[in-house]
Amino acid sequence: MSASNNSYDPVEVTSLHPDEVARMRDEALAAIAGAASLADLKEVRLAHAGDRSPLALANREIGALQPTARADAGKRVGGARREVSEALKARQAVLEEERDSRVLVEEAVDVTLPWDRAPRGARHPLTTVAERMADIFVGMGFEVAEGPEVEAEWFNFDALNFLPDHPARTMQDTFFVESRTGGESGLVLRTHTSPVQIRALLGRELPVYVVAPGKTFRTDELDATHSPVFHQLEGLVVDEGITLAHLRGAIDAFVEGMFGSGLRTRFRPSYFPFTEPSAEVDMECFVCRGASVGDPDRPCRTCSSEGWIELGGCGVVNPRVLTAAGVDTGRYSGWAFGLGVERTLMFAHGVQDMHDMVEGDVRFTSAFGMEI
Repeated sequence: MSASNNSYDPVEVTSLHPDEVARMRDEALAAIAGAASLADLKEVRLAHAGDRSPLALANREIGALQPTARADAGKRVGGARREVSEALKARQAVLEEERDSRVLVEEAVDVTLPWDRAPRGARHPLTTVAERMADIFVGMGFEVAEGPEVEAEWFNFDALNFLPDHPARTMQDTFFVESRTGGESGLVLRTHTSPVQIRALLGRELPVYVVAPGKTFRTDELDATHSPVFHQLEGLVVDEGITLAHLRGAIDAFVEGMFGSGLRTRFRPSYFPFTEPSAEVDMECFVCRGASVGDPDRPCRTCSSEGWIELGGCGVVNPRVLTAAGVDTGRYSGWAFGLGVERTLMFAHGVQDMHDMVEGDVRFTSAFGMEI
């Protein structure tokens, strides 16, 4: 810094001239206003407010003035530097706010992103339909009974009055389980839920009122209406004074609870080894209610314009079955029925193809939701 010189005229010092100070200030303010980022503002700060900036260098020249001129020059340069400093702070705040807003957008984290990694589950409709079917009979006083899926031939055939030469006891209809040595084991994958009848009679005190939902197996090819693995709901009543009329009443109550009121039912004579007499159970088509029969202009896909839908088989329990389970046939009688769960699902929800039930496509299952 130059020493004091009493003869030095401040007007002759270019950097301290009022117009020059105003120019340097305006140039700094313009540069600050034009800074588009914090990095640009940093360069502007060094250029116009740093130690080597024009205003800083002009401030150094004040010391070389005569004492009477220093105050005026100091106020002029100090005011300009103060304006620049305040402009820098204001611009810094604006640019920081813009940066923070931009970061919130560009670097935002969507905390809801993983929602589809664990999609909402759904129960398989076969499960819910089987439970609903069983619940209807539980409401009538029945109990739910269970039995093994790998069953002894005696329970699956012999105790149910299947003679040794019955066609169902061949490999064309039944899955047989081999023993560890490769021979016959006396075990099969149960072909129906009727073996639960025998187990219920052997394991419960009379009277017996049970339903047995479960999985069954037969050597059928998978197609639109058949599957080698399917589900049945077996029902059994053994008590004193039981007649076929009680069976008809139970079936009517089931149809009303499952498909709605006002639907008629009918029994058609049939044959099953474990019931005598036996019948096929039909119910009135719940879609057309018989109106499509003989009317080509009003076809019904549900019942094929026949007016009736087959539900399953039923009948009075054969006395030989009761005897095999140790029941006194002179005192007790009973009836039994078997209903298809897949068939009921098809009718109740309009499912057209058995493949949809077994292929595991979640789009099919999720449509039924979490009904419990």
